[in-house]
Amino acid sequence: MYRTTLPSPPPLSFALFAAGFLGVFYGLTNGSIRYLVRLEDSLNAMAGGDLDHRLTAERADELGRVAAHINAMAEQLETRIRTERQNEQAKLELITGISHDLRTPLTSMLGYLELLRGRAYRDERERERFLVNTHSKAIQLKSRIDDLFDYTRLSASEARLHPERIDLRELVRQLLAEFEPLAAEQGLSVAASLPAGGLELTLDPGLASRAIDNLLTNALKYADKPGVVRLRLAAADGRAVLEIANRGAPIGPEQEARLFERFYKADAARSPAPSAGGPAGAGLGLSIAREIARLHGGRLGLTYRDGDYRFALELPMD
Repeated sequence: MYRTTLPSPPPLSFALFAAGFLGVFYGLTNGSIRYLVRLEDSLNAMAGGDLDHRLTAERADELGRVAAHINAMAEQLETRIRTERQNEQAKLELITGISHDLRTPLTSMLGYLELLRGRAYRDERERERFLVNTHSKAIQLKSRIDDLFDYTRLSASEARLHPERIDLRELVRQLLAEFEPLAAEQGLSVAASLPAGGLELTLDPGLASRAIDNLLTNALKYADKPGVVRLRLAAADGRAVLEIANRGAPIGPEQEARLFERFYKADAARSPAPSAGGPAGAGLGLSIAREIARLHGGRLGLTYRDGDYRFALELPMD
């Protein structure tokens, strides 16, 4: 029986083939390996907290898509961390502002009560003045607490409306009747434009009154004095639109952009001058009004330009 024996390849030819194969393999994979190393270095940098680090996604293959996804992930994490830091800072500012708002009238009340307790008044007329001032500060303190309670309640997911069919024109007219004497005392006149007929909507009358009153109070506090508060109520595109406009002290782009942000409190409105100042959205008034609009399926916005403020409250008509 005969066996067929295949000749072995020459050692030199095999070595050249292996070297060529390895060379080609290294040339094809070297770029990918180096890119994988860069991906690892980038992930290590991001894991160490350097979320500003970005990969250059110069490849169009799977590794390039991985790099793009890593960049997107880093941007999302950076945005989320920045937002959380802003919210924490805003919460601290809100707590500081609320503490100031509550402490100021409370300190005055305690001062007047100490004077009354020690009978440190000259006559009955001065005693009466101390009592009146104490009562005024107590009302102011209650108003601050009510604002905080309402804001918390309206922002909660369980907030509920108690809707009724009401004439918005009549509601605005009643609120204006209360507002105009207060405005006149501070040198403000009111220019109102109301529709000739009724404007019926399904609203929570208490909350709707609160939202409109907050907008009017905002104008009363921060409009230039003497000046004019302009009010216009009309129906447009299936919505009732209430506009309240006035001139006031200018605000910066950041204040304008963040005016309605939750927890945002602008320093400029912390202690407005008697005749000027930024809008009251730096407190809770505008935040409450916006939450009320949202609960009704509407919206509250601001159009601002060079000291001209125009707040527009839009509510759906059914």
